[in-house]
Amino acid sequence: METASLSGKDYAIETCSGLVSVSVYGDQDKPALVTYPDLALNHKYLVPPGHELRAATICPDDPLLSVDDLADQVAEVLNYFGLEAVMCMGVTAGAYILTLFAMKYRQRVLGLILISPLCNAPSWTEWLYNKVLSNLLYYYGMCGVVKELLLKRYFSKEARGSAQVPESDAVLACKRLLDERQGLNVWRFLEAINGRQDISDGLRKLLCRSLVFVGENSLFHFESLDMTSGLDRRYSALVEVQACGSMVTQEQPHAMLIPMEYFLTGIQNVQAAEVKCESKKYFESDFPFPGAPHTRKHGLEVKTNKNTNISRALKEMDGW
Repeated sequence: METASLSGKDYAIETCSGLVSVSVYGDQDKPALVTYPDLALNHKYLVPPGHELRAATICPDDPLLSVDDLADQVAEVLNYFGLEAVMCMGVTAGAYILTLFAMKYRQRVLGLILISPLCNAPSWTEWLYNKVLSNLLYYYGMCGVVKELLLKRYFSKEARGSAQVPESDAVLACKRLLDERQGLNVWRFLEAINGRQDISDGLRKLLCRSLVFVGENSLFHFESLDMTSGLDRRYSALVEVQACGSMVTQEQPHAMLIPMEYFLTGIQNVQAAEVKCESKKYFESDFPFPGAPHTRKHGLEVKTNKNTNISRALKEMDGW
């Protein structure tokens, strides 16, 4: 089933684990970028079951899905559209799903763009926090307390505002979106994420390049740094964004522009090298960002705030 919209085309795709809502935008002849949102959010591309706009409550008799089921759904969506390999971008829980997908289907991922990602099993603190949130969702739905807990998950204290400082536009928009969520549908996704396994041992086996963004004030800042340390530093880069929460995409999207430009250009160069049948040695020594020969040994880390000249910072690191 598909429906047309002003900005794209919406699909409801039947998978082995149920229906998945997918929105397609842009030129379909160009390489695809698959995005996956965090808990209770909707990126209007590929979303967890029941997270699409105006979604009905999922039948209580439907089995709960695991993170592996959600990762397999991504593969089924790609099969539906006849896509062999894609770029992937995910936020927190969505970043975990796409990383797991990249581990299970290594040849199908060209690159990972991960925002405040997870890779470990929940700590006792996170597990307990999620259990409280889970019970509130199950019994009270998307109530005020749940929305406040979710906003703390997404945004920094500065963005959420105070008695003296108003909430940012991104927070206000997010509040409106949360009002449309079905509590039980969000609960199902939370249960899957709270039952996730540690996938850190598989990070170095990833075949794709990875670019990690993390907000300095993210609740998952340590998790994201730990994940970055587990990635092969020849093929990965970390950008820490100061004065920012987990959702760098909404709170400081400008901090992502130049690193993503370098990253995508680097992947394009790698693909061109493969087409030209360059030697295997050259291919394996290439880094996602062009012109960074020394970063293979040390990886790349950039800290940025609103006043940072990111392009200059990138060029100054390791002899760019």
